Amino acid sequence: MCMIKLRQLLVIIIIIFLTTSSVAQDDYVDKNYQPKRINKSIELFEAGQQVYYRYTNASEGYKEGLEMAQTWADYIVYDMEHRPLDFSKLRDFMKGLVDGGPTPSGHRTPAVIVVLPVLGLDENSFMGGSWMVQQALLQGVHGIHLPRARDPQAVIRYVQAARYPIHKQKIDEIGEGVRGWGSHKFAAWVWGISEEEYLTKADVWPLNPEGELMLGVKIEDPQALANAEVTLKTPGLAFAEHGPRDFGFSLGYLEGRADPPVPEGVSAAGDSVLALCKKYGLYFLDNVLPDNVKDRVDKGVMIGAGSNKEAAEVGRRYTKRKMPW
Repeated sequence: MCMIKLRQLLVIIIIIFLTTSSVAQDDYVDKNYQPKRINKSIELFEAGQQVYYRYTNASEGYKEGLEMAQTWADYIVYDMEHRPLDFSKLRDFMKGLVDGGPTPSGHRTPAVIVVLPVLGLDENSFMGGSWMVQQALLQGVHGIHLPRARDPQAVIRYVQAARYPIHKQKIDEIGEGVRGWGSHKFAAWVWGISEEEYLTKADVWPLNPEGELMLGVKIEDPQALANAEVTLKTPGLAFAEHGPRDFGFSLGYLEGRADPPVPEGVSAAGDSVLALCKKYGLYFLDNVLPDNVKDRVDKGVMIGAGSNKEAAEVGRRYTKRKMPW
């Protein structure tokens, strides 16, 4: 009888210990958190925190948006570079995110960053496909990620394609924005703000401190890396990566590997892009795993790629993020 009571007591003690340990572990999270921005990722960057993403091609449109509205991720990579280019599906996906929201952090939707099949190979070829940037943005997404950013002039045109002419920061260096009136109506609904407010907030951050759009570039081959010093100081960019899968592919490796161990040339490219990001105030993107995310954070990775929920949880606890997830 005494043994049974002792065992019951031990069970109660263990439960209390586990419960209080869990509470202590997360006691830095602000349970009453109120969002300060539309773009959850920008809000985290401004708090000095890393962000973590998950990938989708949203083949099911609205249904997948509805399912992903409560995602653990801070932003969603919506891939149309290697998947069908279908802006109607993207619009339906954004509707699903809104209807399934808000996020656990209180944001209307997670941030959505679109990868398009327009490449930064040269100015002329980008200009021929720049309409895709505008089509993506009018669906209410929060940013674009440009593949094959080889040519700094193409990157300047990329920034122009994402901006309205009412925004004047650095136009002496990058020229005037070319987004037109009328592209803001559905996007304003997605963001949950008035159409006029959308026009003022739909600009590139951090160039415009009030902007809610993030533009990134992929320095994913030796030609892009050779020009990266010029490319990555382009006003209007927020983040960059070395595209380890495609960089390795450009060196002749067929595996498409992004997690360690990556080929030496790929690792060196990542170090170079990271150094340039630090130099020019950009946020560096690279894959993270549960067993290396702390080291990657310490090294300077600010966007945890790889769609790895466990890695994100380890990273968030390591940096004691206050925003709920």
